[in-house]
Amino acid sequence: MKFGKKLNYCETAKKFLAIAVFCLLFSPLDCFAETLAEYRAGIKSANALTRELIDYVDEVADDADLYDLEYEREILAGIRKNLPATEKVEWEGTLIETGNQWLETKLKEFEGETKDQAKRRLILTEISERLAAIEEKIEQLETAAASNRSKDEEKRKLAEILRRVEYQKPEEQQESWFDRMQKRISDWFNQKFPQPDVPESTGQGFQTVSLGLQILVYVVVLGFIAFLIYRFAPFLAGRFRRREKEDKGERVILGEKLSANENAQTLFDEAEAMARSGNLRGAIRKGYIALLCELSDRKIIGLAQHKTNRDYLRDVRKKQVLYQNMNGLTNTFERHWYGFETADEADWNEFKQNYQKAVSETH
Repeated sequence: MKFGKKLNYCETAKKFLAIAVFCLLFSPLDCFAETLAEYRAGIKSANALTRELIDYVDEVADDADLYDLEYEREILAGIRKNLPATEKVEWEGTLIETGNQWLETKLKEFEGETKDQAKRRLILTEISERLAAIEEKIEQLETAAASNRSKDEEKRKLAEILRRVEYQKPEEQQESWFDRMQKRISDWFNQKFPQPDVPESTGQGFQTVSLGLQILVYVVVLGFIAFLIYRFAPFLAGRFRRREKEDKGERVILGEKLSANENAQTLFDEAEAMARSGNLRGAIRKGYIALLCELSDRKIIGLAQHKTNRDYLRDVRKKQVLYQNMNGLTNTFERHWYGFETADEADWNEFKQNYQKAVSETH
């Protein structure tokens, strides 16, 4: 009887094991899918590693002895880990399979290019800009989904925000920076030039002379300070102007280095020459860089090596008409440069027309 019970227990265990394996193999894969927020976090991490690799390529370009193949492979492995070729993303009850094969293609292209550091940097810049564009699109989806929350939820969140310390009314007004500086100057004068201890029995005329001497000392000290400012201000201003001229030297826009004598007009002339030669895709990219150069020269945006085209677009958000024109140019640029959509002469003519509209808004 005991032997028979042992057989029954074994058979039961085998059945449970078979059921568990069946559920694991044939159950829906929703449990292995990422959320949209997790997918966006992976894109953000991959973009951060890409920008880190861009800085490393710049260092290697200046000093070849710093080249470290193992370090480069470690960063590439991190990018691939954060953003595999295919992923399942769950969004609003729907399972979506993403296609990130373009990233693997670009990374292999980067690995195959071992000598031309400028081309390697351009490849990484394209990857970073495309990841930033994808991240922004996901943020727009999340924002649209968040806008569907109920009014009660919005009121509750607003009440939580208003209860924060930074939104509470200060108990008493703090002393301003001007008041503190005025008090420090007054204390310094009193310490360096203390008021004489004049007895109350002294005549009114002596007290007047004492006050006059004190005012005279103040005037002398302030005059000396004004003389120092007058003497050294031109020297300091000259240094600032020289530094400003140095900063206007070589610039980098979307991974492309521009010399000091290049401006928006010369860049757009190059774009038109590329269009006439049949390179319409390259002409659109060159024309977009010319637009960013024009906006920089007019102090509308600030250039930086780490900025993407979407970063520059956000910089002009407050200028509505310019933002609308630049948004259309940005979408055209992304479609034909990062999306590899074939460009024809009509696309270039439309881009050139929108470019002129955007430039006219800067005047």
